[in-house]
Amino acid sequence: MHVPDGFIDAPISAATGVVAAAAVAVSLRGARRELDERTAPLAGLVAAFIFAVQMLNFPVAAGTSGHLLGGALAAILVGPYTGVLCVSVVLLMQGILFADGGLTALGVNITDMAVVTTVVAYAVFRGLVKVLPRKRGSITAASFVAAVLSVPAAAVAFTLIYAVGGTTDVSIGKVATAMIGVHVLIGIGEAVITALTVGAVVAVRPDLVHGARGLQQKLKLRVGGQLVDVPAEPAPAAARSHRKVWITGLATSLVLAGFVSFYASADPDGLEKVAADKGIDARTEKHATADSPLADYGVKDVEDARLSGGLAGVIGVGATVVAGSTVFWVVRRRRTADTSPVGTGV
Repeated sequence: MHVPDGFIDAPISAATGVVAAAAVAVSLRGARRELDERTAPLAGLVAAFIFAVQMLNFPVAAGTSGHLLGGALAAILVGPYTGVLCVSVVLLMQGILFADGGLTALGVNITDMAVVTTVVAYAVFRGLVKVLPRKRGSITAASFVAAVLSVPAAAVAFTLIYAVGGTTDVSIGKVATAMIGVHVLIGIGEAVITALTVGAVVAVRPDLVHGARGLQQKLKLRVGGQLVDVPAEPAPAAARSHRKVWITGLATSLVLAGFVSFYASADPDGLEKVAADKGIDARTEKHATADSPLADYGVKDVEDARLSGGLAGVIGVGATVVAGSTVFWVVRRRRTADTSPVGTGV
């Protein structure tokens, strides 16, 4: 789904750049309300995990592969505003360091992969959680459905953008049919990964999952003929600590990007396959960072393919977790400043 330079003309690329910039600005403000002492340290890790899993292309049809987009996963784990920022950080790292996704198309990619997937997934997720039983299994089930729908939604969004700004004369009906068809299949893979990840975190630390907040109903006691909430007991120190979760998540991301990625499918992903089959890629332009030492997820001058790809993956995870953690630390500091006695004075 990473749109390269040349697919979309300059005016529409600029327009989507404005949309993406506005969405990121809104998300920066919204993330102040979502990030707290529980989620702020983990948001950068979520971005790094999405980067790692996006390297794991899985086969979906003859000659076609897919990979995680991550909007649903990020929105459910750390909130929709923070989720948009997580995926945007990933796309920025991929475009600059690995020549994956055009730089002039960055606005298209953020709008499509970060904004559309996150908004659609979280809206579906919240709607399902309201009607499903209040239990952990409902969170996992809602995550699955939300992730399934988020991927074809992104395919529809790309088709609409291409309809008004595509650089080749291709039947939009054929593009829509091909894009939606293959991305429904990719959405199933997205849903499996999202549900497994959310389910695993909910099982051990539901307090860290934004979408699971309020999962447990407060106990009530009848006092003097009235029902009152039972005071919540403070969580033990082991439950309040994020260090174990953070270390486990980072280690998992490094293993996935540094080792498991070598076994990922080499087939083109859904957009690449459709673009080649329908002629959308006729005017693809060379990436501005095509000569980067990490272009195409390999380390320049390292001959061994396994070692080269593994090193690139590890570097990518490290760069993403640093960049993401920096962004969310700054956002968290702004929240602290805004809610301090000095910041709230009138």
